[in-house]
Amino acid sequence: MAAAGIGMDERDWALLVLLSILWGGSFFFTGIAVRELPPLTIVLARVAIAAVLLLPVLWASGARLPASLTGWMPFLVMGLLNNVIPFSLIVTGQTQIASGLASVLNATTPLFTVLVMAAAGDEPLAARRVVGVVAGLVGVIVLRGHALEFSGGQTLGMLLCLGAALSYGFSGLWGRRRLAGVPPLTSATCQLICSSVVMLALAGVIERPWVLPTPSLQTWLALLGTAALSTALAYVVFFQILVRSGASNVMLVTLLIPLTAILLGHFVLGEPLEPREIIGACVIAGALLIVDGRALRLLRRA
Repeated sequence: MAAAGIGMDERDWALLVLLSILWGGSFFFTGIAVRELPPLTIVLARVAIAAVLLLPVLWASGARLPASLTGWMPFLVMGLLNNVIPFSLIVTGQTQIASGLASVLNATTPLFTVLVMAAAGDEPLAARRVVGVVAGLVGVIVLRGHALEFSGGQTLGMLLCLGAALSYGFSGLWGRRRLAGVPPLTSATCQLICSSVVMLALAGVIERPWVLPTPSLQTWLALLGTAALSTALAYVVFFQILVRSGASNVMLVTLLIPLTAILLGHFVLGEPLEPREIIGACVIAGALLIVDGRALRLLRRA
């Protein structure tokens, strides 16, 4: 596993941008699915379909599943912290708040991760990193400020999404300590298998998916998109960055998610860019440069 405080090279930043695109799509897909399906059923479909997609790839690579219950335990805990708890909280939160606001709240993940890592003694609480993360949060708020509302049932939805961000912070700590040296494909597949078992029990008891009305084609496509792209492929990329650069760095992706969503809307859908969004993007870019540290080192040398 990466050493504490390790920097990121060009490949890591490219993977981080790719991950932000993949995870950013999950808020869009979930926003479609919650119109017809309850939250736990959506999460069950997301992790189960993703596990089914990754399992043949794992076998084809020559890797094997753990042979004992003890071998499965690290993946079970990772599945709870990285899938079951945050996915369930975010999807439930999106029944109360818009997907844009959910992505803004999700951007608090790096701050929670930095604090969790520092409290556990795994990574130093460097002033540069704290300043960079806080500046990034300011940039996200500027970027999506029009989505921030504090009325009605939104308070509960916001608290649920913040709880998901905290869970992601603990998942980074667990992955750093207990999944060191595990290939990214194995980590992704095994945690999704464990998550599927847990969600099958939860959704089966609470929502009984088999008695729900058959969803529309649009909802099925949204479930497939969030499973194949935003989960299966995304977690392979996630564990690549986690192994190479550490938990605090990989969680920076949540600062990029609102930005990539807006840029995709502009370049793919032709949506106009507002001055506020350009300012927010510049603030986020500056914050990431602060966190990365190389720009500051170049200034000192100059």
